[in-house]
This record gives sequence, C-alpha cells and structure tokens, in this order.
Amino acid sequence: MFSYTKLSALSAALLLTAAPINAYAADNHHHRHHSGHTDISADSTHNHGSAIEPSTIMGTHLHDKGEWMLSYRYNYMRMDGMRDGTSDLSDAQVLATTNPNSPPVNFRVVPQTMNMQMHMFGAMYGVNHWLTIMGMAMYMQKDMDHATYNMAGTTKLGHFEAASSGLGDLQGTALIRLYEDSSHKFIFGAGFSIPTGSITEGDEVLTPMNTTATLRLPYAMQIGSGTYDAHPTLTYTGHSNDWGWGLQYEGEIRLQDKNDEGYSLGDKHAFNAWAGYQLNSALNIGARLSYTDQDKIKGRDSNISAPVPTADPNNYGGKWTELGVFANFTPQSTDFKGHVFALEASAPVHQDLNGPQMKQDYAMSVRWSFGF
Repeated sequence: MFSYTKLSALSAALLLTAAPINAYAADNHHHRHHSGHTDISADSTHNHGSAIEPSTIMGTHLHDKGEWMLSYRYNYMRMDGMRDGTSDLSDAQVLATTNPNSPPVNFRVVPQTMNMQMHMFGAMYGVNHWLTIMGMAMYMQKDMDHATYNMAGTTKLGHFEAASSGLGDLQGTALIRLYEDSSHKFIFGAGFSIPTGSITEGDEVLTPMNTTATLRLPYAMQIGSGTYDAHPTLTYTGHSNDWGWGLQYEGEIRLQDKNDEGYSLGDKHAFNAWAGYQLNSALNIGARLSYTDQDKIKGRDSNISAPVPTADPNNYGGKWTELGVFANFTPQSTDFKGHVFALEASAPVHQDLNGPQMKQDYAMSVRWSFGF
C-alpha cells in the first residue's frame, strides 16, 4: 500500500509528467558555434557538438518544441569482494558473521564477483520551450559468482553462478526549465517509475549440504524495486567559452512502505559535480565526482532465506564516493548529422557500506543518441 506521507510526491510527479510510461533518461544535447567558440548552453538538436556533461547524468537539458531525441545506453558495473563499513572482508570473516536466517548459525555462502549490465532505450520530446518529457525502457542482466562452504564452515564445497535477466521498471520524467540566461540554467525533473521489473527471480544454487536447490534469489539479484518510486532531480549547468560544468541532486524515493513481497528498497540520494573542456567542434572531455547515500532495505521477503549476506536486508545501502572521466564525440560529417557518441568510465574512491556486502569495483557507460 502507498505511504500517505509520500503520496503527495507521487501526485506531483503524475501531474507534471505528460505521459505515464515515459522514462527517466536524458541524453546529451547539441549546441551552436558562436564567435569561434562552442556555446554549450543552447538547446537545439540541429546544431554541432555535444554538451559537456557525463553520459550517466540524466535530466540536464531540454529540447525545443517539437524536437525528438532517441538514444541507446549500455551500462556495465563490476563488483568484486566483500566489505563491512570501510574494511574489506575475507571469506573467513564473512563465514564468522551471524546469519539471521539460521540455521546455519553463520553465513556459509560468500559472494565473490557480480556483473550487472543494463540496456536502456530512451526517447525525449520537447513539448514547449519550458517542458520536455522523456521515457526509458531498460533490460537488465545480472550474474553473481558464489563460493559455498560446508555446514561447519571449514571446507569449500565449490562455486556456483546465479543469474537473472528481464525488463526493468519503466521510468518517466518531465523536465521543467526554472531559469536560463546566456551562461547558466536550472532544471527541475519530476520523475517516477512503475514496478514492471520482476522481484521473484530464482535460480539453482549449491547449498552447504553439498546439494543443489532452486531458490528465490537475494534482493541484489532481482530486476525491479516492486514499488512505485519518485525520481526528483535539480540540475544547474554553466559554461564559459570552451569550459562547461554542472551540479545535480538526484533522488530515488520509495512511495510505498512495502512491495508485494513485503519489503521496499532503501531511499537513495546522490550529488554529482562535473567539469569539462571542449577540445574542438567534435570532441569534449571531462571528469565527474559523485556522492551517494542509500538506506537499508525495509522489511523482508520471507522467501529469501539462504545463508548468504545478500539475503539479509540489513546488508544493503551505505555511502560511497565515485570518480569518473568522460568524453563526448559528435561526428562533423553530414552523414552523421544529429548523432552523438559518448563514453564514461568510473571507479569508487571511498565506500562505507552496511555490510557485509559486495563492494563496487568499476563501471563504464557507452551511449548513442540521435536528435531530429
């Protein structure tokens, strides 16, 4: 059921968003040449170059009335090893941790690595000079390698890989121009998502009794949130000659106390800052610094009970800081007019996690967009 304290936030998002299944995605935009320099503040798909901004930052620009932009984005994230707070953990340390779903008394399955891939298909449309709507459908693929130990925790029985895939939650946003002058602009994003992603994925696992069983996968391996969620953003961008920069707050707020399986993912708040330089009319580069704070999972899915840290809802969330570098390329050939290609790579520089849980290793993003 809906949390009445958050119902007003959903109502605002629904009123501001013109299409109920539009998705939460924004792609870099084109800009004009002016007096020999690149004007990165202009919002027009008919011009040269691309905005100086990371491909992973969404909700940073609007389109002129009647303009469209289509995009495909591929995101990859790698996780490797376990951490509690700011300390890395060995398998032996994880095995000595109490299992809330006992028996066994302690954890007996330890995650080793995880790969997450996201294929995102987006569209943007300029309704008028102050409102742009955008939509995204996402297909996710996850796989996690585990080591299973015997009931006594003294012998490693072997490894197994659990995997899940499917359509994620559909997301939608209305972007509203709050202020803009020749060098600065502020944009508010009223976004929301609907729970189309599965939260009942299962797979075959190796148990501490050295048998195999098909079980419901832990929360990290599910595809969706199972709840209606708000995705507000507030973005500032600025430029001077060939330099560009920006700041953004991005939220992910659960609008229901629990989903159909009895839990809700933790609220998330992210703060992003970036700056970059236009090398020429086709290429710009830059760097991004991000800080994210996410709460633990609230509630519990009674069908998730394996002796593995990812089955404990308390082992989710935390605080982490990430550093990334990016490049945006706009071919100058008339055959590629309107196309933009972007690349970003990032890695955490600090992680303080509610653990034991898997720690982030690195991430990358590749994007193509076409405006017309």
